Amino acid sequence: MINKLLTGFLLTGLILSGCRETKPVFANFTGYAQGSTYSIVYENKKNMDPAELKQKVEKILSNFDMSLSNYKDSSIISRINRNEDVIPDSFLTEAFRRSVEISALTDGAFDITVGPLVKAWGFGPDAHKTFTEAKRDSLLKLVGMDKVSMVNGKLVKSNPNILFDFNAIAQGYSVDVVSHFFDGLGIKNYLVEIGGEVRAKGEKAGKLWRIGIDKPEDNNMTPGQSLQAIIRLSDKSISTSGNYRKFYIEDGIKYSHEINPKTGYPAKNTLLSASVIADDCAMADGLATAFMVMGKEKTIEFLRIHPEYEAFLVYSDETGNFNTWASVKIKGDLSESDSNK
Repeated sequence: MINKLLTGFLLTGLILSGCRETKPVFANFTGYAQGSTYSIVYENKKNMDPAELKQKVEKILSNFDMSLSNYKDSSIISRINRNEDVIPDSFLTEAFRRSVEISALTDGAFDITVGPLVKAWGFGPDAHKTFTEAKRDSLLKLVGMDKVSMVNGKLVKSNPNILFDFNAIAQGYSVDVVSHFFDGLGIKNYLVEIGGEVRAKGEKAGKLWRIGIDKPEDNNMTPGQSLQAIIRLSDKSISTSGNYRKFYIEDGIKYSHEINPKTGYPAKNTLLSASVIADDCAMADGLATAFMVMGKEKTIEFLRIHPEYEAFLVYSDETGNFNTWASVKIKGDLSESDSNK
C-alpha cells in the first residue's frame, strides 16, 4: 500500500562535559530495501564500523523480506497465499498478532485480508486492474479478519482464495526490527528510516531529531522536495500514509491504493495524508493506513478516545485548498511554513 513520508533530519549541537566541550560522533549509512531506500544515523561512541553495521542490517532486512514481502515469490507469505504448507517464522507471527490488534482497534479499517481487493484494483505485484462491479460481492466475501486465524503456529484461512497483504504494516514493523538491533548494541541515540517510516531514539547532540513530512501533492515522488511540515521527535516512531504517490487515473477518476475493506473501493475522502506518532512504528504504520480509510472526522474522534496516539493530518477543503490538523501534544514540536498554513 502505501505511500509515504520522507525523512529529513538536521543534526547539530554540542554535548558539554564539565568545562570541556566535546562533539559527539555520529555515523550514518544508506541503502535500498523493500523497493525503497533506507537511512540510518547513530551515535558512534563504540567506534562501530558503518560498513559492518550496514551489512548486518541488510541481512536482517533480506530475511524480513523473505518472510513478509508479497513481491518475493519464495517468501513465506507468498507461499501461504498459494496455500502451500509452510510454518510462519517469528516475523510473520508477530506481524499477524499486531495486525489483529490494529484491526480490532480501528473497527476493521485496517485489514491484512484486503489482498484480493488490492490485486483486483491493480495494485501490488500484479499491477493489472480486474475489478468490476459484478466481482465486488464475491471479492468482499474473501475479506475480513474473522476469516483467518493462527492455529498451532500456522496461519489458517477459511477460504483458500483469501490473500494476505502485510504491506500496510510491514515497513513500519521492519523499522522496529532494525531499531531493536541497535538497542541490542547499546546505542542510545539513533534514527532509523525505511521507506519514510521512522524511529527516533534519544537525541542528536542535545536536540530532538527533526523529521520532514512531505506535502501530499500528486506525484511528489522525491522525499524532501516539497515539505508540508517538520516535527521534532524523540523516543517515538512516526509513519505517514497518503494518496499522492500510489494511485492511477482512469476515465478522469483518481484511484488510490488505500482500499476500504468494508466497501471494496479505494478510500475516497478529504484526507490527503496522515502522519501518526506512536511508541512503535508497526502501530504508527497500521494506524496511518486505517486513518486514510476512516477519513478526517472519524480519525479525529478516534484520537480523542485514544490520546496515547498523536497525528498530523493534511486534508482538502471544499475549494481544494490544503488544510492541516494536529494533536494538541505535538503542536509545540511541529513547524509549518507560512505557505502551508
